[in-house]
Amino acid sequence: MTDQTPEAPEPQGRPPEAPPAPAQQGNQQRRPQGQRPQQQRNNQPQWPDLSVVIPLYNEEESLKELHQQLRSALSRMNLRYEILFIDDGSTDRSFQVLRDLKRTDKHIKVIRFRRNYGKSAALSVGFEKAMGNIVVTLDADLQDDPAEIPSLKKRLDDGLDLVSGWKKKRKDPLSKTIPSRFFNFVTARLTGIRIHDFNCGLKAYRREVVKTVKVYGELHRYVPVLAHWEGFRVGEVVVQHRPRKFGKSKFGVGRFWRGFLDLLTALFTTRYLRSPLHLFGFWGLAAVGAGVVIDGWLAVQWYLGRTSLGNRPLFLGGILCIIVGIQFISIGLLGEMISKTRAAETEYQIRDFIK
Repeated sequence: MTDQTPEAPEPQGRPPEAPPAPAQQGNQQRRPQGQRPQQQRNNQPQWPDLSVVIPLYNEEESLKELHQQLRSALSRMNLRYEILFIDDGSTDRSFQVLRDLKRTDKHIKVIRFRRNYGKSAALSVGFEKAMGNIVVTLDADLQDDPAEIPSLKKRLDDGLDLVSGWKKKRKDPLSKTIPSRFFNFVTARLTGIRIHDFNCGLKAYRREVVKTVKVYGELHRYVPVLAHWEGFRVGEVVVQHRPRKFGKSKFGVGRFWRGFLDLLTALFTTRYLRSPLHLFGFWGLAAVGAGVVIDGWLAVQWYLGRTSLGNRPLFLGGILCIIVGIQFISIGLLGEMISKTRAAETEYQIRDFIK
């Protein structure tokens, strides 16, 4: 088990782990926006200690068994909990199975999208709806073992803010394990976060993490990166990985090259989003400087009569460097202006929400 503690200070104003008791004013109760309402002394349900968020797409065969394993694992933890299934536009009977399970278990909530948006969208909505002080995510294909949830929670109790599962012994073919190891190695080196498995679906978060980190596009792989750069403490724990029992993987080979493009997005948005000129301006100044040095040296040689500029391609190369450098600086300035504006948040169309 390893953990990564960034040098950056912890973010201010994290949401509380337990609902505060707002002051009463007459017969009315008022609370700041975004804060949980005061618990009543009547028979209203209490807020959960733990939320389990499960994104899924066409997993009808595994849902009943997954639910049984979850109930078995969570009942032993002696916590108030909820289970949020996020149906990402399944085309099989997944939603019907979930609706039947809801009739037998009051802990279940089901959200169904109108179409398939992707895992990041499902996690984003799940994080928004989750009410527990601890949020656990896992995949619905039975490869993640719900019995690992207590070990993840223990690492949070030890002081971490986000705990990622490490599938040290993967039960997948070599066509998936070898590219995944290379991908994780490169990601760890570029981000400085020394964990072994960024793409493991089994993770545990404190509530303030999921309410702070914004997941969109295909950045679900990089939630530890986004959380680390927000100042949260990130670590990992070895978890059991099981072979796929039903169906087939929903992710093809194309996810790896998309993953590296998303890595660039994660690096840019965490390091340079607020100051894009620091990135583009650096390379722009380097290119302009190189062009000035090259053309300046050739100009001196031409002035001394030692060369002719008409037959020196290097002279054109210097001019090209200056032009490219100016373009990079211009892009950085445009990025600075764009970063000052507030981008509209993406909204996903929810077809059904069964509480």
